[in-house]
Amino acid sequence: MKNYVIHLESTFQRYADNENAFQMKRYMKNRFEFFGIPSPLRKEITKPFLRKENLPPISSIKDISSQLWLKPQREFQYFTMELLKKFLKQIEPNFIFHFEYLITTKSWWDTVDFTAANLVGTHLLNHPKLLIPTTREWVESNNMWLQRTAILFQLKYKEKTDTKLLFEYIKMHSNSKEFFIQKAIGWALREYSKTNPKTVVDFVYAHDLSNLSRREALKRIT
Repeated sequence: MKNYVIHLESTFQRYADNENAFQMKRYMKNRFEFFGIPSPLRKEITKPFLRKENLPPISSIKDISSQLWLKPQREFQYFTMELLKKFLKQIEPNFIFHFEYLITTKSWWDTVDFTAANLVGTHLLNHPKLLIPTTREWVESNNMWLQRTAILFQLKYKEKTDTKLLFEYIKMHSNSKEFFIQKAIGWALREYSKTNPKTVVDFVYAHDLSNLSRREALKRIT
């Protein structure tokens, strides 16, 4: 486990670019440090770490992901999410608590959105008994990022989308003044409009949504 992390860190350091790092940090409101590695290059240089034969054992994946998540450079968090994606078929149901930890630690839209759509969404499909109790707890919490995740976790569900649940969660936060909640509502509706545009249009015009949510929801339709 230690060698895996050390090797990854040395790889990132080898491709560090101070000018890019400055620009990336500024784009992210100076919330995080960066090595300054562009996304296409980062994905290319980390391919060996994600090959099946090089993956760490599943028994250590929680510890490794926690260790990487706490490192200062944002590239570590991006890699961690890609790493966890490789283990979605193997992890136990209670790994949902680890996803909650990732959502609420070093929180910002870039990691929360990937975790919601690509990790939590798949995990809840794999373990459907978790879906209602987990997302309801999150949507009713005081944590904006958990609320956002509860609204967005069905982004890739298409025909499997539970529209009743989606609309319920949206209505619970339709009066929110938070930009990230208003944006999430619009995004979730816009994505579902690709599958069922009429249902989305009917919902939007029947409910009092923020201008941002409404605009985002109808972007592909009108």
